[in-house]
Amino acid sequence: MSVAIITGGGSGIGKSVAIALGKAGYSVSIAGRRQEALDETVAVILDNGGSAVTIQTDITDPKGVDTLFSKTVEAFGRVDLLFNNAGMFGSAALLEELTFEDWKAVVDVNLTGAFLCTQAAFRVMKEQDPRGGRIINNGSISSQTPRPNSAPYTATKHAITGLTKSTSLDGRKYDIACGQIDIGNATTDLTAKMKKGVPQADLSIKVEPTMSVEDVANAVLYMASLPLDANVLTMTVMSTKMPFVGRG
Repeated sequence: MSVAIITGGGSGIGKSVAIALGKAGYSVSIAGRRQEALDETVAVILDNGGSAVTIQTDITDPKGVDTLFSKTVEAFGRVDLLFNNAGMFGSAALLEELTFEDWKAVVDVNLTGAFLCTQAAFRVMKEQDPRGGRIINNGSISSQTPRPNSAPYTATKHAITGLTKSTSLDGRKYDIACGQIDIGNATTDLTAKMKKGVPQADLSIKVEPTMSVEDVANAVLYMASLPLDANVLTMTVMSTKMPFVGRG
């Protein structure tokens, strides 16, 4: 039995990935802040014959992260996969008008939270038997190219790329693999505004195409399915016609 932890698993990409992993036979530990949303995700997994638990936690709190991993090990015995998915965009404000509080909130969730969960995963994975596991980071298209007025989000997603590479390198001695998936315009509540139009690099407002969030889940499932001696370091999954490739 393989065991997965999904952060931000109550909605959007995290929910879709948790359900896909549950259907694939994983025992899934679903973490997030909103208990009601977590319960809804677990209900879908259980209805499909899967195994799952919810753990309400704040990934920016080291004690909360420790509890997440200890309760997962208590429930299922080990951790084979961590999907560092939880994140927030923050205020779409002019760079010069961003508040320190807005900056810090995004950094705490997107970067510090991912680091704390990675650190906790290392501690479990290197000691368990069989040893090792896999960590997949949700990087976002913004880890490669920013959108207008997105400095905190883009900075943290660029930093996730550095964390992915360091984790991949430092995890080798423990049989821990690490990769990153950069997602562009998956259909979630957060991308609903794209159907009305979002700012472009030339300051115009345009509607952008989206893709099914289930396609993202299938991509993560593929990355997770590899043996630990193989790894997808980076993968980009995006809506084919989104304005990403080419001039802004």
